[in-house]
Amino acid sequence: MSGQGANWLKGMVTVHIRGGQPEELVNRALAGGLQLSSIRWTSRGLLEFEISVSDFFGLRTYLKETGCRVHVIQRKGLPFLLVKAEKRKLFAAGIVLFFALIFMLSSLVWSIEVQGNVKLSEDQIRLAAKQEGLYPMQWSFRLTDADVLSKELVRKLPGSTWVGVEKKGTKVLIQVVESTIPNQASLQNPRHLVASADAVVTEIIAEAGRPVVRKNTKVKKDQTLISGTIGGEENSRTVVAKGKVRGLVWYEFEVASPMIQHVKVYTGEKKVKWFAVIGSRALQVSGFGKNEYTASEAIRYEQKASWRDWSIPIGRMKETVMETRMEDRNLTEEEAKTVGILQAKADVLIKAGSDAVIRDEIVLHEKADNGKVYMKVLFEVEQSIVKEMPLVQMQGE
Repeated sequence: MSGQGANWLKGMVTVHIRGGQPEELVNRALAGGLQLSSIRWTSRGLLEFEISVSDFFGLRTYLKETGCRVHVIQRKGLPFLLVKAEKRKLFAAGIVLFFALIFMLSSLVWSIEVQGNVKLSEDQIRLAAKQEGLYPMQWSFRLTDADVLSKELVRKLPGSTWVGVEKKGTKVLIQVVESTIPNQASLQNPRHLVASADAVVTEIIAEAGRPVVRKNTKVKKDQTLISGTIGGEENSRTVVAKGKVRGLVWYEFEVASPMIQHVKVYTGEKKVKWFAVIGSRALQVSGFGKNEYTASEAIRYEQKASWRDWSIPIGRMKETVMETRMEDRNLTEEEAKTVGILQAKADVLIKAGSDAVIRDEIVLHEKADNGKVYMKVLFEVEQSIVKEMPLVQMQGE
């Protein structure tokens, strides 16, 4: 151990010597085997030096012989820290308890994340892991070796070819690779593809079957688009018609759009609350008191402590409670018309399907009355217009 380290363990004091014969005191102390260091005269004419705690008590004899007095001006080292800790037992115990708590919390599994599963449910995987001793709030040192745990999970999870288990701080990641089984084609009966609505065909692609209409042809609802009967009259056979047919369909909507809207606005008044978070529990530490707002909205922001790759389940949460109120906003006739048409467009797309496209819109009739704008709107929509119709075969054919 270095000299400075040994001195810190023994404890060192810095002293001033007053009166008597300071030089004679130093000479006798050194001759008597005491270790003095950093000997110097101060600006006030006092002799100053450092001496260990054990040698300090041996200095008493030489002080009497030389008529000097000693005054301690600084103490440093382990013995003095222990004395302070003795005086502040609760503080020292709190520090020890804090680090012990951090160690305990970081030794627990706080969360389990499952990735890669498609056919296997997450609950099924977590249940299998729990049967092998892997679950939230489990001690890390009680976990089975990762390789052994992976093999056991593969055995318990039918349909999995590999399961990886990796511990990242207080989180355990379970990665699943499932076996690939080719999907069996479902058996289908012969069928036609017919029109689901009156339309004008804009696109037709037959994958199987015989197309019986062309692009730009006007078709009626239930009219055959792609026939499931192919071949000549003598050598005909039926197939499952497949293909893509899109067309222009017209929707007529009656819209009533109010010219007064009730909207939520923020007043600017807010109240902030802070919480200490440990695991899934939160303890409020500031912002006490009742919520005085008639209407409000709370926004929470949580921060978790972390160190390197370790995510420690301790943190803080900020909750901002903002006052809100409902206000009436007056719209012009044109603004109300725009809002109404947008809502009607959303309804059209819901009805026509996710791949539908609105090509045109025509307002057939419009009037404002009793605080509302009434409209009759015609939408031209390009969408899929196919639906299936089974082919019924006669016995004996």
